[in-house]
Amino acid sequence: MEKIKQNILVMSGKGGVGKTTVAVNLAYSLSRRGQRVGILDIDVHGPNVPKMLGLENKKLSVEQGMMLPLETPEGIKLMSMALLLDSSDAIIWRGPMKHNLVIQFLQQVKWGELDYLIIDFPPGTGDEAISMCQLLEGAKGTVIVSTPQEVSLLDAERAISFSEKMGVPIIGLVENMAGEVFGEGTVASLAEKRGLVFLGGLPLSREITLSGNAGKPFLQEGSEVGTIFESIAGRIIDSCSKKGETDEKNV
Repeated sequence: MEKIKQNILVMSGKGGVGKTTVAVNLAYSLSRRGQRVGILDIDVHGPNVPKMLGLENKKLSVEQGMMLPLETPEGIKLMSMALLLDSSDAIIWRGPMKHNLVIQFLQQVKWGELDYLIIDFPPGTGDEAISMCQLLEGAKGTVIVSTPQEVSLLDAERAISFSEKMGVPIIGLVENMAGEVFGEGTVASLAEKRGLVFLGGLPLSREITLSGNAGKPFLQEGSEVGTIFESIAGRIIDSCSKKGETDEKNV
């Protein structure tokens, strides 16, 4: 992990808001800009990143006691609980086992040199999130994803509180599934209220759903929604770069 320059923690207060979609497409956006990228899926009970990367049902290999991440054709490295077990298996684990898994992912994976590691959190603020924030060393910041509904915003506020209490800087908020069905603009209002950066909004789009099902991130399609997300990714990269410059000055 000492060879990883920047860790971006993608989280949400509740499930089903598109957190993994944001994480996967952020990884692709960074890779398209010439960055060395890995994505770590620590959602123990619902690990979906391999499916969205087109690496479903693939298995890991081990070299000298270290797990070797899978790689996409673009060179994005992947580690996920889904690569360790059959995809249909239910994971019935209590907290200590999740904590030990996070330790394994941090200490026993041969990532090599990376510019960015995107960490896809499970929904909420439970064991995996706590362990990762406490154990992960080096530069890190959270991107919080929410849909516009009030119930989602309530949970997004809890995710904000979690980041603040764990001492992890918040890069910004992303609004997903915006439009006539769920509303629009409420996540931007929440960001303004809390003095945080609003990174941008993605519309409710059938294209996003189809791309996730096909294991092909929507950024590859060159569509309007892809252009919107590239702008969001650019703001995240700028934020990480500025933070890195500030940290170097304070050393």
